[in-house]
This record gives sequence, structure tokens and C-alpha cells, in this order.
Amino acid sequence: MSNIWTNIRTMSDYVSPAEQRRLLAKVDILEGLTPEEVERLALLSASVNLGAGETFALVDEDCRTLLLLASGRARVHEPHAAGPDLTISMVKDRTVVAQTGFAARPSHAVVVEALEPSVLRILEWEDLEDLVLRKPEVGVKIIRLLSERLASCEGRLSDLIRKEVPARLAGLVLDLSERQGVLLGDGSRRIPTRYTHRQLAGMVGSNREALTRAFGRLRQAGAVEVRDRHIYVTDADALERLAEVER
Repeated sequence: MSNIWTNIRTMSDYVSPAEQRRLLAKVDILEGLTPEEVERLALLSASVNLGAGETFALVDEDCRTLLLLASGRARVHEPHAAGPDLTISMVKDRTVVAQTGFAARPSHAVVVEALEPSVLRILEWEDLEDLVLRKPEVGVKIIRLLSERLASCEGRLSDLIRKEVPARLAGLVLDLSERQGVLLGDGSRRIPTRYTHRQLAGMVGSNREALTRAFGRLRQAGAVEVRDRHIYVTDADALERLAEVER
């Protein structure tokens, strides 16, 4: 294991080895591996603990790696010095976060921002290749997962071209509500993660000011409410109609 992983490992010494193995075994692409295989990956991969709001970055030129989210919730984005950053994906525990070192373009930073306390695992690509050669089902799971991510990115790109910010925001809130929302007694859904306007703007390819105006449109339509920094979907049908409005 290279020195960079040795240095990272010291950031998470307070997580017991048994707990690290338990979390690693629950990652979607690794489910079904034997305890021996999980133990081997635990020894080969580095672990990073992030508190809510903390970030971790790798640059393509550093090395070829696969980042896994063992627990927590995170936003993956590319920073932009001249404007709002671009959100690549939102990930929940036990899945692939991102891969680095393969882009056929100038190197860039992949930044993982923890939306709640989170544990990352970092696996060097050579070790992943070795695992896939011995366990081809892991490779199949990775292909399926990355194909779904690609389809999602293509959909977001289409929305950027066809829809204004309010429609893009409505679609995002609807998606978050369906994937994360907690159904309440009054029929509304509460999105448990507190998102800032900056984070939401990065997800819909906008800036904070336009995002704030778009939220006003959604509230005026009775589709959403914001209480204690939580988003509540109060009228899913209205939100869906707003999400379908094109330029």
C-alpha cells in the first residue's frame, strides 16, 4: 500500500477494525463476498471519516482509485473558481462514490462533501482489478451501477437544455422525496437531509440567487414548504407538473 493511503488511514483510527469490516461488507458491489475476501479488502483499502460538512478531495493525477461510501450520505462535485461548483452525484451509504485517474482530459479534483457523518473507503485500482478477476460478479455489479449513473447524468444534461431552473429544481426535489422522503401523518414528505441553497444550486446547474427565486415559485404553487431548513413536499402532483414544464 502506498504512503498516501498510510497517511489517510491515520484519520480514522478511532473506527474499530471489526466495524470497518462490517461496513465494507455492506457496500452494494461487495455484497456476497466471503468474510475472507472482505478482510482482505479491509487491509488493502484506506478508510477516511468525515464529519457533516467536511470534504475530501483526490486529483486524477494522484492515482487511480475507486472510492466507496461505507456509511453516511455525500455529495460528489467539481469545484469551480469562477462560479458555482457542479454536482456530479448524490450518494447514500453502501455504494460507489467515484473513480479517479481515468479521464481522458486535464486532471481535475473530485470533491466528496459529507452531508452527514460518513465513512469512505479508498481502493487502489490494481487491487480492484485483482478482485474482479477472482470474483467477476463484482465487475458486473460495477458495470450496472455506473450505467445507471451515466443514464442519470444524461437525463440531467437533457434537463439543463430543455428546462428552466424552477422545473429542474422541482424534478430534483421530487427525486429526493421519492428516494429519501419520510411520509408524515398529514400526507406530506420530509426530506431528512438539510440541503443549503448552494448545494441545491450545484445539483441543478444554477447559482444561489436563481435557486432562491425558483424555490419561491415552488412555494407559491403550494408544492413545497421549508421548515427548520428541511424541505417538505406538500403537493407531489403540483411538483410533478412543475417538473415537466419546458422552456
